[in-house]
Amino acid sequence: MNEIQVNDKSFVPFLSAASIQHGVKELATAINSDYKGKKVVFVAILNGAFMFASDLMKEIDLDCEITFVKVSSYKGSASTGRVDELIGLNKNLSGAHVIILEDIVDTGITMDKIHKLIELQYPESLKICTLLYKKEAHQGKAIPDYVAFEIENKFVVGYGLDYDEAGRNLKEIYQIKE
Repeated sequence: MNEIQVNDKSFVPFLSAASIQHGVKELATAINSDYKGKKVVFVAILNGAFMFASDLMKEIDLDCEITFVKVSSYKGSASTGRVDELIGLNKNLSGAHVIILEDIVDTGITMDKIHKLIELQYPESLKICTLLYKKEAHQGKAIPDYVAFEIENKFVVGYGLDYDEAGRNLKEIYQIKE
């Protein structure tokens, strides 16, 4: 992995594809164990979590379904602090075991919004699974239950994470160069 340029910013290697896959498999192992014998509905947050959700689902050995919601709280490399719901939740989650799948939880603003929307449907259980967690940046109430990597409060790109819609296709994750 070498330094890369995405739009007008430079990024340095952070997590290799092998490290990411190892983290995804560890999450799947924990979820498979915790929900053995139960049906789970995964709610993946688009656009960023699509690669993570795809890889995680391949490792899940449970009776499960997946649905998607799309929200946005970023402009470039900074959170706008506001959540704009773009595609709503169209599945009844009442009585379901629900796990929200997110690529990254940083401020927690987006996660709080999704968590509240799902709570309104009275699921049997509600958990959060994220690939990346910026604990020091977190201001929200909804805390991730499953975390592959706790990271510093620095902007990252790749493996579904974007910078102004670019860089999502990268197999690795890169951190902004300072």
